[in-house]
Amino acid sequence: MKRRMMTAALAAVLAAGAAPVMAQDVGLKAAVKADYDANLGALFDHFHRNPELSGMEVQTAARMAQELRALGYEVTTGVGGTGVVAVLRNGAGPTVMIRADMDGLPLLENSGLANASTARQVDTDGVEKPVMHACGHDVHITALVGTARQMAARKANWSGALVLIAQPAEERIFGAKAMVDDGLYTRFPKPDYAVAFHVGADLPSGRIEAPLGIVYSSADSVDITVHGVGTHGASPHMGVDPILVASQIVVSLQSLRSRETNPLEGAVVTVGAIHGGIKHNIISDRVDMQLTVRADSPEVRTQLLDGIDRVSRNTALALGVPEDRLPTVTRSALESTPPTVNDAATAARVRAAFAAGLGEDILIEQPRSGMGAEDFAHFVTPESGVKGVYFAVGGTPADQVDSAPGHHSPLFRITPEPAVTLGVEGSVLAAEALMPKT
Repeated sequence: MKRRMMTAALAAVLAAGAAPVMAQDVGLKAAVKADYDANLGALFDHFHRNPELSGMEVQTAARMAQELRALGYEVTTGVGGTGVVAVLRNGAGPTVMIRADMDGLPLLENSGLANASTARQVDTDGVEKPVMHACGHDVHITALVGTARQMAARKANWSGALVLIAQPAEERIFGAKAMVDDGLYTRFPKPDYAVAFHVGADLPSGRIEAPLGIVYSSADSVDITVHGVGTHGASPHMGVDPILVASQIVVSLQSLRSRETNPLEGAVVTVGAIHGGIKHNIISDRVDMQLTVRADSPEVRTQLLDGIDRVSRNTALALGVPEDRLPTVTRSALESTPPTVNDAATAARVRAAFAAGLGEDILIEQPRSGMGAEDFAHFVTPESGVKGVYFAVGGTPADQVDSAPGHHSPLFRITPEPAVTLGVEGSVLAAEALMPKT
């Protein structure tokens, strides 16, 4: 594990005294520990054993609503599908929204844990699948309940409106937009700030990472149907081979990254699936391709998506595909999200609160190692005016980080207590820093 240090920007914020929280908030730590022992540990176990697929989190949402109502929150269910919104008002002041995602993944858990999921669920495609929390969303929703309890108990520390949301379908990156489209910012208090966290199997337990800028890339699912003219495999000149066309498109798409994008910009075009043909000696008339497209800026995102259209069309033309059979390129309206970028000034305030309340050693920094995506971005788009902070908490003991299975693996496992408790502590400190008592 590389040595991590605070940035000069954070040091300047701390020197300016930007975080109105007591040093080492031992009262918060003790309260969260007691809550974990009494409530949150069992709640995490329940959620881990009973995951549900994206957009189908009916029982999870019901349990979240039950827990939040019991704490005195105004709770609304069915927002954007299975989404839950809970509101707690505490005088005049800013509105802070804290979000937790709650869906699992269609994987058979092989973690070896005593509480490993054996759940199965019929997915939206009509196929029954195993389900597991292979990305830590059980940590997130458990911590949201813990955060709700501490914020209700610590009203003397903050003033304003607190909005907590349990969001569906993050894994398919459509749940956040569905909640926004269902009136999240018109039916409920619109936040000045939005906060969320993700547990990281690649981060050591007891540490927090909170970038001042980009956190996650954009993501777009793109489908390409390559049309051809079918014929006998022994007479290729009698048709147009869509497998050849598709193969050339796959190769040419990589030029979008290697030759059209600034090499210092993040950009990925991955062909994740390609299906075509039915028999050795038949040239088919169709190939279907599925792509994921990632970028770190709106400009590069547009460039890549438009480039896919151009490469697909012109590669087909160059290989003799008739004008009326050119590839069909479809950008998913459902599985699409812009980059997640923290508001720098707000993130600095939150980081200062972490350092003041939990100790300066709590913070770590590490370079991004991939282009994962997060639909939290839909809550904090520039046009929304909502300033966002997305942070990460460690989920693996430090001496096991290098060998920890990755997210979305059947082997995925998190050490729950330090992850849940630190998620609660970080969320509470962030909220209190953004809505201090006046």
